[in-house]
Amino acid sequence: MQYTTLGTTGTTVSRICLGCMSYGNPKWRPWVLDEAAAQPFFKLAVEKGINFFDTADMYSLGVSEEVTGRALRAMTNLDETVIATKVFYPMSDRPNMRGLSRKHVVQACEASLRRLGIDTIDLYQIHRYDPTTPLEETLAALDHLVHQGKVRYIGASSGYAWELMQALSISERNDWARFVTVQPQYNLLYREEERETIPLCSAEGLGIIPWSPLARGLLTRPRDKSKGTTTRSVNDPHADRLYASADWEIVDVVERIASDRGVPMAQVSLAWLLSKRGVTAPIIGATKLIHLEDAIGALDITLSASEIEALEAPYRPRAVAF
Repeated sequence: MQYTTLGTTGTTVSRICLGCMSYGNPKWRPWVLDEAAAQPFFKLAVEKGINFFDTADMYSLGVSEEVTGRALRAMTNLDETVIATKVFYPMSDRPNMRGLSRKHVVQACEASLRRLGIDTIDLYQIHRYDPTTPLEETLAALDHLVHQGKVRYIGASSGYAWELMQALSISERNDWARFVTVQPQYNLLYREEERETIPLCSAEGLGIIPWSPLARGLLTRPRDKSKGTTTRSVNDPHADRLYASADWEIVDVVERIASDRGVPMAQVSLAWLLSKRGVTAPIIGATKLIHLEDAIGALDITLSASEIEALEAPYRPRAVAF
């Protein structure tokens, strides 16, 4: 395993982060693995040196945090482990059970701590920006949690670069804890964050932990095998939109380079992402052990300049998607 720091903090994280959206309650999403089925993934991750795990309160409506917390408490030394979770999306249709108000942020954090079974969340992230709550209110609440010792670091997820810069400015003016990471969608098929968000992160010292690094699996299979009937693909509207607008020329280049090297396409796609400046750790969602093994194997691949150029050349700008 390779390690780096979480942005410009002194905290050490593995260069592969295990995303835990796939572990929880299958009743929430059909492709989610229950607790028993999830155990081998945590075991393999820990054995291979992964110490960075990302979940969210809304994944399986809290069950993912419970499953993740029990697994990590049993399998790891928590002093060595970095646990990240998120807040924003609805936990129910009742009042004050969503968004980024002070009330919900504080209550959601306390609920996440109970479900995870830990005293402090290492990285607490806003899952999206909340247009109905003043940003000052949200950032003040997050700073409050840091000073209470319930949160060590805070981070953001998908949003516009101007929103991120505004948040950093507000935090600095008030001497509040500032975001140390951003979790954007970033992969060979979606590179819009390279325009403003990623340069901003580099300038401000924020670590980048991309979600959907393999574009819902599109970058792992040849085009003629890409639209299958997997449980995820037929139950995920976002995946359907990706399939409909995919740039197959890029997938073809990934396939060619992978074939030339004799490695899985997933490893080529992740090796490209790992080569990008500022990327701390792609978040890998695995429902088969080979998914996690391929991700770890990508750390051993160094793409040549010509291979990177070939992978990037077919890209065409697309609509911003959060």
